Amino acid sequence: MPDLTEAPVGTTKERRAVPVKGRWRQLSLLGGTMLVENTEASLISGLFPVIRHSLGVSLGALGVLTAAGRIVGVFAGPFWVWVAQRWSRKGVLVLATGFWGVWGIAAGFAQNFTQLLILITILAAGYAASGPLTTEILGDLFDSESRGRAVGMLYGVINLAASLFATLKGQLAAFDDGWRWGLWGIGAVNVLCGVALLIWMRDPGRGASEHQLAGLDRRTREAHTKVTAKQVTALFRIPSLVVLLVSRLLSGQLLAAMFGVIFLVDVYGFSTQAASVVLFPMGIGFFTGTVLGGFLADWAVRRNPRHGLVVILQTAQFAFATVAFFGTQLDWGGIGVFAVFFALMGLVQGVNPVVNRPMIMAVTLPELRGAAFAIYLSVFEAVAIAAFSLGAGFLGDAFGLRAVFLWVLVGLVLVNGAFLTLLYRTYATDVARVQQVLESRRQAALAE
Repeated sequence: MPDLTEAPVGTTKERRAVPVKGRWRQLSLLGGTMLVENTEASLISGLFPVIRHSLGVSLGALGVLTAAGRIVGVFAGPFWVWVAQRWSRKGVLVLATGFWGVWGIAAGFAQNFTQLLILITILAAGYAASGPLTTEILGDLFDSESRGRAVGMLYGVINLAASLFATLKGQLAAFDDGWRWGLWGIGAVNVLCGVALLIWMRDPGRGASEHQLAGLDRRTREAHTKVTAKQVTALFRIPSLVVLLVSRLLSGQLLAAMFGVIFLVDVYGFSTQAASVVLFPMGIGFFTGTVLGGFLADWAVRRNPRHGLVVILQTAQFAFATVAFFGTQLDWGGIGVFAVFFALMGLVQGVNPVVNRPMIMAVTLPELRGAAFAIYLSVFEAVAIAAFSLGAGFLGDAFGLRAVFLWVLVGLVLVNGAFLTLLYRTYATDVARVQQVLESRRQAALAE
């Protein structure tokens, strides 16, 4: 494979790939795996006040639960991508994000915090396959001019449904063992998703939606899919990808949904049932942000392919920090006003995935996207969430969650927005390099 970091910069003649048949239906199947993952995470955070009382643990335990699942993902995510390269992306998803739900059912029977921690961590090890593989396959289902809308619908619907479920599950707090019923339910749905993937999922193959590979058969398109450790290491020589990886470590927005309910309970004195109400408006906001942001992102690619996505991503950071300050640092009294601000935070936060995911797809070759997303989601995002979770848990005990939210949701996000300025120097060049390599592959295939 040509070294992506040394490939000449150039442009290619526009060529349209035939849309993958049934791509939206396939996307909905993939979305089911990510929905269960998000729902499990929201269950733990949304019902933690009840879990805390039931198992007799402190606020720091929430950070440990969340961090443990993310830390195991640092190893499990790349492992599942490696297995998928050598076996089958469909097979991995059926096993790791489908039938793996039996561990969620088992977690519902935990009798102490140690048991719950172990079982939730094992469950998270399987879920770690969902993010990188689903996003990789999405890049094969949709071309560069429609990926924004696809990512928007995927993440929007997932978070809207997860927020609705989280709000409904928040009402389980009225029952002593309500959190157990939630885990049992999620585990059962997880297994059903595995059955659905096994029956209906169709993998389009790598590079199926690339313009340069249009008209080539699957075997030819996947001639470069054998990935080596050297090629994975070379990903860190792609400047734009490095910027996006570091930016993920600075994404304080990740803390909002995880600690939002406990924040409102501890800082402003709401009950768990009342505080859980804000998760649904936040989900509606996120859904709206991803859908509208998806159309905006695709428009930006057509209108200003060099810097359009960068402008949108950077603006979203500054907007989130502003809304987060007013939504978390001022006491608005009723839960309704807080719900409005959480909806606005969700709206702005929803723009992020519809921009950064297509950007990563644009600067990496098809066979390396799985590895790139494993690094981005399973490693860097996992480290960020683990750090935020542990930090918020223990610092929240020491200084209060109000101060933690100010430092992370406002201060750190502003730093992130400023840091993304570096993409104006690197992104267009990195995209052009990928296009040139793909065009070279096409010419070589046609010459055979």
